[in-house]
Amino acid sequence: MKALFIGDIVGRAGRDAVCEAMPGWRQSLDLDFVVANGENAAGGFGITGDICAQFYEAGIDVITGGNHTWDQQDIIAYIDGDPRLLRPINLVKGAPGRGAGVFEVRGGRRALIINAIGRIFMDPVGDPFAAVRDQLAKVRLGAGVDFILIDMHADATSEKSAMGVFADGKASLVVGSHSHVPTADARILPGGTGYQTDAGMCGDYDSVIGMEKDGPLNRFLGRVKKERFKVAMGEATVCAVYVETDDATGLATRVAPVRHGGHLAPAWPE
Repeated sequence: MKALFIGDIVGRAGRDAVCEAMPGWRQSLDLDFVVANGENAAGGFGITGDICAQFYEAGIDVITGGNHTWDQQDIIAYIDGDPRLLRPINLVKGAPGRGAGVFEVRGGRRALIINAIGRIFMDPVGDPFAAVRDQLAKVRLGAGVDFILIDMHADATSEKSAMGVFADGKASLVVGSHSHVPTADARILPGGTGYQTDAGMCGDYDSVIGMEKDGPLNRFLGRVKKERFKVAMGEATVCAVYVETDDATGLATRVAPVRHGGHLAPAWPE
């Protein structure tokens, strides 16, 4: 199986770049499944139903979230009706939506996608490791499903790395989101799980993690305590992680970073 995880899509610049790239990428990479983190897609803060529809039409199969999932008020009423839009699985019990789902893939195969959120430097939430453990106990890779992807939306690289170790041999790919900067550690772990600490963002890198420079800089310098950030609108880089898996086991046989356009050096699976 061939799949792609697209890192945090930030604002219109990120949306436009991803939607422009996706149809061609699905064909050129012969992709079976595409997951994207969309929690910053609406002006950098949250996502809307209209944006979800735009992503699905472009060729994204499932959208994951994070700490900005609820920033757009209308999404609370929307999310229960869209099984392809996930929110972190370890939120408080009774939260709208779902944190994991099993989805059909071409050729009669099935993919389990899990969206978890970290606890270090983040708002209080439930234990992501316990939530992921409980979900993996319900469906086994190579038995109940052919592919398992975990989006670990977390601030600390150590927490993302620990999730990779925790799920090694039980998932096809563990990939981090939230940091908005791609890491250089794409690899296959000893148990056969593909891993990258952070996929990076899809947005304008001539910025501060996707936002116009002045707002974040003023806050760091103590000039303005509270100022709503604005999304940077320059040419965007699309950042993603590509994975191929063994059809018999569901484990990774290849992992590669993808970077296209904008200000970062390009990377593409050969």
